Amino acid sequence: MAELTTLTRDGLVFDVLDEGPRDGEVVVLLHGFPERSTSWRFVAPLLNAAGYRTVAMDQRGYSRGARPRRRRDYRGSELMADVLALVDAAAGPTGKAHVVGHDWGAVPAWLLAAHHPDRVASLTAVSVPHPQAFLTAMLRSGQLLKSWYMLAFQLPRLPELVLSRTGDIAARQLRSAGFTADDVARFRSEIVADGALPTALNWYRALPLGDPRLMRRRVSVPTTMVWSDQDVALARWGAEHAGDWVDAPFRFVPLEGVSHWIPTQAPEALAEAILDRVDHAQAAAS
Repeated sequence: MAELTTLTRDGLVFDVLDEGPRDGEVVVLLHGFPERSTSWRFVAPLLNAAGYRTVAMDQRGYSRGARPRRRRDYRGSELMADVLALVDAAAGPTGKAHVVGHDWGAVPAWLLAAHHPDRVASLTAVSVPHPQAFLTAMLRSGQLLKSWYMLAFQLPRLPELVLSRTGDIAARQLRSAGFTADDVARFRSEIVADGALPTALNWYRALPLGDPRLMRRRVSVPTTMVWSDQDVALARWGAEHAGDWVDAPFRFVPLEGVSHWIPTQAPEALAEAILDRVDHAQAAAS
């Protein structure tokens, strides 16, 4: 199949990194906030070496050609439709892909697996659990306190002002969340300097506009949940109980001593978890 460099959907043009053997099974890699598809730069080669084709997309709000301004354009239904279009383009209109999502990227991954299980061979969610497990965790595990920034990001202009500053304050905030110096530099070049910050924040600002019913669907595809114990944003309870919403083989993989930024800080462990899941799914399907 031909290499993808862009994906067009509903007038938006998304940038795509398509790597690995052309005849390999497709693994879709979905980044979170505030990163782009380059966050998979250490994981993708490991999956490619194992024979899998990886397709990583700069999602809406990040790709230069896909930055609608309205909050409503970032509802879960739109995010899911973007990923479905990517699966269509990479695996064919009736094909399946293994879907991996980190941070915010896990949300459309969960939604696609729940609403289009015929298009998802397996799911690996990284850091963020099933939406309903996350909501339940808000009341049971101190997740509400860890999610304070989600409320702060609803404010107009102030988050952009704080995060786009090049001084020590912004750097300290990002470093306290687990970013390395290289991560901070990449954030400043790929997100702030490239103009993606305001529209990337729309993923948070669209939360009040979404349909709650979309988030309640159970998942019926083989699923792995990867979580790290140094994550300042996600408590263990939600990740551990993500399997409560999965009616298929489920595995919880906790990583010790790793921050929230698993794809760049523990790529080998994450690749191992992904390969374990996709290999088992492939064997079960054969």
